[in-house]
Amino acid sequence: MPPTPHPLAARRRRTATALLASAVCVCLVAASAPAEPLGIGDRLFPHLGNPGYDVLSYDLSLSYPGSNDRPLEAVTTIDARLTADLDRINLDFTHGTVRSVDVDGRPAAFTGAGEDLVITPEDDLDEGESTRIIVRHTSDPVPGDREGGWVRTADGLAMANQADAAHLVFPCNDHPSDKAMFTFRITAPDGHTAVANGLPTGADRTRGATTWTYRTLHPMATELAQVSIGRSTVVHRTGPHGLPLRDVVPAGRRAEAEPWLAKTPAQISWMEERAGRYPFATYGLLLADASTGFALETQTLSLFERDLFTDPALPDWYVESIMVHELAHQWFGNSVGPRTWSDLWLSEGHATWYEALYAEEKGGRSIEARMRAAYEASDGWRAAGGPPASPRPAEPGRKIGIFRPNVYAGGALVLYALRQEIGRTAFERLEREWVTRHRDGTASTSDFVRLASDVAGRDLTGFLHPWLHGTTTPPMPGHPEWRAAAARDPKPARRPVPSPHRPVHRPDAGRE
Repeated sequence: MPPTPHPLAARRRRTATALLASAVCVCLVAASAPAEPLGIGDRLFPHLGNPGYDVLSYDLSLSYPGSNDRPLEAVTTIDARLTADLDRINLDFTHGTVRSVDVDGRPAAFTGAGEDLVITPEDDLDEGESTRIIVRHTSDPVPGDREGGWVRTADGLAMANQADAAHLVFPCNDHPSDKAMFTFRITAPDGHTAVANGLPTGADRTRGATTWTYRTLHPMATELAQVSIGRSTVVHRTGPHGLPLRDVVPAGRRAEAEPWLAKTPAQISWMEERAGRYPFATYGLLLADASTGFALETQTLSLFERDLFTDPALPDWYVESIMVHELAHQWFGNSVGPRTWSDLWLSEGHATWYEALYAEEKGGRSIEARMRAAYEASDGWRAAGGPPASPRPAEPGRKIGIFRPNVYAGGALVLYALRQEIGRTAFERLEREWVTRHRDGTASTSDFVRLASDVAGRDLTGFLHPWLHGTTTPPMPGHPEWRAAAARDPKPARRPVPSPHRPVHRPDAGRE
């Protein structure tokens, strides 16, 4: 750390720079001292997230101009608790113009460093204090050289922020380990409807526009944020235990979507029988009129491309199993989030597991046959992408490349092996205890191994470690005849890496 300047001189310099930043109101203004991007040291995304504070809440105000090729004006308000003494605050943010920054009611200097917004407040911040940061900025929906963030639909916008793209939309601490409460205030011209995570708390109509407000009742990771703006219809119904359900479909598409939307209450009941009570205050499907190639478990409002429900080549059981995959994530991945991105298998493996169980029950697709096929391919997956709990980093420029078969079907294969080892009764008890114990929090692979050992009444570390971290697939309990095929050359494939939760539209081949 450089030598500390005289306090009065430092105060004057900071104040002068802050006033300049506030007055110019254009792109990022250089702060008074060199800035650098930080991170919390995630093994797969080292520069993602920031040290020194814990975000308590986000209040995100967005003003949609009526066209999805123009930037939105935005104000992001962050309330945080300081976990260290700070003279600067790093936020993850890029692909937008910062107009001004206030910290605790006073203008603050700011600059850009990598994909960080580096803020220098007028006064240093002390550990244990709370702080409020207000960033006035734009949010650009036109794609740049990065994947994720805003998805431009035929009639507006939606979000797809996984794995590290929320900061392409708004300033944040963009790592799943820092969950927070969210409030969304979305203003759009007449003829448009805005929907976001959580429950609606009001719609204020002014001449020519409406501002919708939504609030979450449970903490949420930034990668799970969802805002839909478009010429949409919101369909309401009631789920189990009076759970309010709301689906968002393009205007004029309700009739063709209704047979699928009507399946959600029974699917929630099906999941509750296996994982316990639904963990949030609402749920629904967002059908985007866009060719995304993937579905995404954004919290309480899962994103799907509309074509998934209109393609006559897809059997019903397959479409429903994809719906259940994203629904299962509400327990596994959303309510209980991964502590780091290396723990992704806990999300994707579980969602794939329940997708497979549902396909067996509703579509007659044998889970044993599916797991045997996964076992045969598993050594190749490990060679190409690493073991399920020790995945390799993505290739440069392809950050969603961490979403490989080794964390989807490979993760589900770990769960199948565990059920074979400890028995169905203990396994089902483990699943319910997992989502109960870690509800509204995050958990790691070591947490899962520890709880599995507690439930089984014996140390399972020696059993699970090779399954989770080994370079080759261990023998499958109960199936000594199963064999893994020889690993292929792990050089990157020439075809594009599949996006998160991609329905590959090849039901007999499973998921990529």
